[in-house]
Amino acid sequence: MSRDVCIHTWPCTYYLEPKRRWVTGQLSLTSLSLRFMTDSTGEILVSFPLSSIVEIKKEASHFIFSSITILEKGHAKHWFSSLRPSRNVVFSIIEHFWRELLLSQPGAVADASVPRTRGEELTGLMAGSQKRLEDTARVLHHQGQQLDSVMRGLDKMESDLEVADRLLTELESPAWWPFSSKLWKTPPETKPREDVSMTSCEPFGKEGILIKIPAVISHRTESHVKPGRLTVLVSGLEIHDSSSLLMHRFEREDVDDIKVHSPYEISIRQRFIGKPDMAYRLISAKMPEVIPILEVQFSKKMELLEDALVLRSARTSSPAEKSCSVWHADPEEDEGAGPGGRE
Repeated sequence: MSRDVCIHTWPCTYYLEPKRRWVTGQLSLTSLSLRFMTDSTGEILVSFPLSSIVEIKKEASHFIFSSITILEKGHAKHWFSSLRPSRNVVFSIIEHFWRELLLSQPGAVADASVPRTRGEELTGLMAGSQKRLEDTARVLHHQGQQLDSVMRGLDKMESDLEVADRLLTELESPAWWPFSSKLWKTPPETKPREDVSMTSCEPFGKEGILIKIPAVISHRTESHVKPGRLTVLVSGLEIHDSSSLLMHRFEREDVDDIKVHSPYEISIRQRFIGKPDMAYRLISAKMPEVIPILEVQFSKKMELLEDALVLRSARTSSPAEKSCSVWHADPEEDEGAGPGGRE
């Protein structure tokens, strides 16, 4: 799969400094770069790698209209306004991918513009595949332990039922019957009665944590997002905010469906009758590491949408799909303007 995959596209306006006017178009975020394309001509006015960004800020043009400014190396400053669905959504996602790129590839950031050789790409793919196989093996190992625990629990239940059956037989026998108790008081076959909870000890952590990743989280509506963390457990999923406070825990059996919107975005839903569903949407630069684990944990509940089919095709060929999913516009979002007004 190509590393520079288009993640999201947002309608917005860009301040064109030479002509001192605003231009409408689409701001596209990929895993490695940002670019702005005009609606009228389809021309790419600006494109730069995320590694060249020095600062991302929320500002107001003429102290009235909300905007996002991006400062590049070399002191080039870009103004984006009228962002849909909201400025906070766009800012949170761009900042997340920018920070994750700086944190995860400290040595490669300076050489991000240098194309990698075929051997380096194959080595990276092999390392990623090995890590996913290790994660999958840990999940399968734990599932085997859970099955063993279930079998021991069934054996314990069978033993308890035999004891109950003997006691009921004694109670139902007539008091004058001389052989009622002596014939049944044979020592039962000793079976190991291990505490079921003892067999549920996890080979990789007290809580059975498979992986933790930072994420940008939205609850029901995509117009309001917050940074947080997704934790994949052997028993379910947990979503925390940036202060490590638990927002929601999905038990494994409570998850009804997981939709993969793109290699970097998923939504998790639990259905209810008579009240709104519990649904969260998460986007993360680390999501490609989580999706293979979720496919093992929730194989029958996973659904790959159109933009996520690149995950499946990448296993057989290098995909050329680079379609972008657009966040729906919020009708209540105010139109912004910029440093020089709007035409």
